[in-house]
Amino acid sequence: MQTFPLSVVIMSYNEEKNIGRCIDSVRWIADEIIVLDAYSTDNTVALAQQKGAIVKQQAFASNIQQKNKAMLLTKFNYVLSLHADEALSIDLANAILEAKRHSNFKAFTMNHCTCFRGQFIRHGIWYPDKKLRLFDKRFARYSGRYPHDKIELVISMPVAYLEGEILQYSFNSFTDFLEHNEIIASSAAQSLFETNRKFGIAKMIFSPVWSFVNGYFFRLGFLDGYNGLLIAIYTANQSFKQYQKLQQLQKRSPTISSTLSLTQPIKAAV
Repeated sequence: MQTFPLSVVIMSYNEEKNIGRCIDSVRWIADEIIVLDAYSTDNTVALAQQKGAIVKQQAFASNIQQKNKAMLLTKFNYVLSLHADEALSIDLANAILEAKRHSNFKAFTMNHCTCFRGQFIRHGIWYPDKKLRLFDKRFARYSGRYPHDKIELVISMPVAYLEGEILQYSFNSFTDFLEHNEIIASSAAQSLFETNRKFGIAKMIFSPVWSFVNGYFFRLGFLDGYNGLLIAIYTANQSFKQYQKLQQLQKRSPTISSTLSLTQPIKAAV
């Protein structure tokens, strides 16, 4: 007996390399698949349509607005929210299928695992990176400040955990990673600036140190080998840069309320 039908919503922008894998991973658990595309200039839309997805397009404003808009497009109350560069593991797909048949929960969390230069990272600050991505839209909405947008439940309720992983194919090269870090550092600095967080030299020094020690040693990032070392170093560098950029914003104009304008989606923060 099926407890609830499921809408899967997928955010996309120029994801022709990934959209097919994403749709294939949810095809057998979804009762509808909706791709909300930010006017891709490659073959993303055509490929999604070939896979049987319903494609809608909307100019990108922010990750939060895009995701909330996608929820409004769904036919069913239960929604699984994904990015086009993500896919469900077999274990997670099976767990979702089981939940559809028997669960009475209205929100579910699952682990998130990122692929970095061909290796899935399962230690350090990137893992398990538990996320709430499956929910009853009547009780949920996206909120927060970029880069940390998240699902917020409008009332207190129990949340179930599902075995398996959302697999994210984000960083095929080191260059991709560096570009992502630069964007995250800039947007994090902007968020700090807009909430009147003051620059402090101690934070600029000690936050990166803690980031490295915590990720590489305490959370066993060294078990991911050389890639684990690169992630720990450059995540620490990202922390340093966000405070450096915050200092620059405050020096340039303490009255500026917003200087960052994203015109297209970027990869989910990790």
